[in-house]
Amino acid sequence: MRHKFKNRRWPLLWRTVFLLTIFVVISQVIIYIWVQRSVNEHFEQMDSEIITHAAFNLRKRMVNFNDHIEPFTVSKSQALIDANHLHSSWLDYDLKTLISDKNGNLLSSDPSNFINDLPADFSLLQLLQDYRDQQFMIKINNRHYRAIIITHQEVLAFIALPIDVHHQYLIQFNRQLSLILIAITLLLVSVAALSVHWGFAPLATIVQKMKGINLQRLDERIVVGDMPLELRPLTESYNSMMVKLESNFESLSRFSDNIAHELRTPIATLSTQTQVMLTKPRESDEYIEQLHHQHDTLKQLSAMINDMLLLAKTQKELSDSQISHVDIESLITKLIDYYEMIAEDREIIFEKSGDFKTVLGDKGLLQRLFANLMSNAIYYAASNSTIMISATVLTSSTSLNAPKDDIQSPEQLWLRITMTNRLDKPLNQIEADKLFERFYRHDKTNTMHSGTGLGLGLSIVQAIANAHNGKVSITIKDECLFEVAVKLLIAR
Repeated sequence: MRHKFKNRRWPLLWRTVFLLTIFVVISQVIIYIWVQRSVNEHFEQMDSEIITHAAFNLRKRMVNFNDHIEPFTVSKSQALIDANHLHSSWLDYDLKTLISDKNGNLLSSDPSNFINDLPADFSLLQLLQDYRDQQFMIKINNRHYRAIIITHQEVLAFIALPIDVHHQYLIQFNRQLSLILIAITLLLVSVAALSVHWGFAPLATIVQKMKGINLQRLDERIVVGDMPLELRPLTESYNSMMVKLESNFESLSRFSDNIAHELRTPIATLSTQTQVMLTKPRESDEYIEQLHHQHDTLKQLSAMINDMLLLAKTQKELSDSQISHVDIESLITKLIDYYEMIAEDREIIFEKSGDFKTVLGDKGLLQRLFANLMSNAIYYAASNSTIMISATVLTSSTSLNAPKDDIQSPEQLWLRITMTNRLDKPLNQIEADKLFERFYRHDKTNTMHSGTGLGLGLSIVQAIANAHNGKVSITIKDECLFEVAVKLLIAR
């Protein structure tokens, strides 16, 4: 039975209807019990009042008769009963009365044939002993009575009120109440099932949209306004997911196209050069020269593959074993010493300023990050210009570029490293925002930086920054001033 109710075997609609049915049934049972008890209490109270009133009147008349006649005789008891018949209420309720002496010998009954209905073991003395001055239930000749025994000197009086009508009424009432409650239960369950079905109907729209998703229909969205309020957050999440899927798929498609294009050229070059060299015997110098060309091409391919592997490696956050304290000032100083020799050919100098703090991260990846930035800065900077590298300490509360998913305390410190250079050619912000795309190069005539530079260089920078829970951004000022800002977490 336990496995039968597993969620994987019961659809959500039927589970909801099942729970609603249980709730409705329990509610109806409670209502049934409460109504039945209320009706029973009403009848019991009414019968009790009738018996009490009849007993009061009879006891009063017994006192009056005893004041004038002694001893109590059969004729007196009959006169007592006859006197009670003057009360219409006595007849209206079909009250039964028995009069006996103190020894339990019956003297009279009203009606007279009521005595014939008494069972052989009927004893007023035993009843008096069991129910003195208390109302009780008794069954005589298959009829139900509510009765009481009152005493006065040498007289016992038994008063009984037939309640068969009430029993029949209660049986009929219970039957009708049960039918009504069953009908209401079925109606409520049907309405609940229909309501749940209508409530889940909008999900069919989402299901149809999801079934219709393919490479050509990633741009389809669900209209949020057409959904009920309860499902609008789900619809918004679905649309947001589709936006991300479409963007990622387009990015993956561009990356696949770009990587195919980037690999095709050097491979085609190697193939062509090899075929040309095999067409006829050549001098050893020609072979050596051609091998040098092929070696350069293979180095370019190897660098491209290493960059792609590095991108794949930095798609997720760093593990605890990779994180250590990195002296950024020492790391950048060594890189400047290295790239200064290359920058001298174009009369480009470096200027470093600010307070460079120790950050948390992987030293090798951070070295690659700043190496790519310096390499690109040198290559695309105008001749006879200055590359400025500065550092600023920020807090989470003051940093506008904090990662959205970064949950840090307000006292968390960040190091913002800015690298600024003047471009040789103007560049607008829209084009600059595309520089993080893989294999995108603003200067498409240049092939010397294929696979590094602005091909995969800034993509690697962004991936490394993201792996460190940091952020990298590009800002263009006056179309010629190129600024790259990297934000990293400061070590405590």
